[in-house]
Amino acid sequence: MLRSFHAEAVKLVRRPASWLLLAIALVLALIFTYLFPYASIAGGTDGPNTDRTLPMLLPDQLVGNSLGGLPVFLGSIVLILGVLAVGGEYGWGTWKTVLSQGPTRLEVYAGKLLALAAAALVVVLSVFAVGAVSSALIAVAESQPVHWPSAGDLLTGIGAGWLIATMWAMLGAVLAVALRAVALPVGLGLVWMLAVQNLLAAIAAPLLDWVAQVQKGLPGPNAGSLAAALGAPGDTPGVAAAVGGGQAALVVAGYLVAFAAVGGLLLQRRDIG
Repeated sequence: MLRSFHAEAVKLVRRPASWLLLAIALVLALIFTYLFPYASIAGGTDGPNTDRTLPMLLPDQLVGNSLGGLPVFLGSIVLILGVLAVGGEYGWGTWKTVLSQGPTRLEVYAGKLLALAAAALVVVLSVFAVGAVSSALIAVAESQPVHWPSAGDLLTGIGAGWLIATMWAMLGAVLAVALRAVALPVGLGLVWMLAVQNLLAAIAAPLLDWVAQVQKGLPGPNAGSLAAALGAPGDTPGVAAAVGGGQAALVVAGYLVAFAAVGGLLLQRRDIG
């Protein structure tokens, strides 16, 4: 399994799409978390997230600001990465080539999941790093004191972000295995994350109590609740305290394990051709 992990990690590093997705994630985090709100404060303009005040952009808010995009937009990027890592083998017809080298299906699959978990951690750490630099520059430009979150808060935030990002990567992996493709899993995953779960939260849940109750068990609302519990701005899409932070963390972890297990079961029992 370790050899499979090393091979999959090398493939992710050498794949241009991985770096492109990381760049997109960082640009989105920078623009919508810091650039637009700060432009509004400095120039008095209106736009996305421009109702945030200067204290919300300073370094002491790093944890919440870094987690805000993971329930929806940044999570979508990680989901695409998960689909590419697993579904690409179907598109290229390379499953048989890989398995002919000796490892079992589950060993290769476990290596892919470990590589995806590592990639998710890289994404989260990069978002935190970009946020740290951006918030520090804003504080200096506005002559504000630079106070950072405690080491414990930072580790908790990074751990929560890694948990959320890895869950979305596992969802991408299981969709790729279930549909044995790339395009359709990406499309379905993005429709769910960017449209369906937001429509449920904004339209159906306020009207139907049973929808509001069902939402408390879905991955997106629990990811948003976990981010909200750690200080993510409430005006960020997907961020809302539907349940407590502890319950949200357990549900997200449960989905992570379930997605990984279902993907492994399908891969083991179905034809890979």
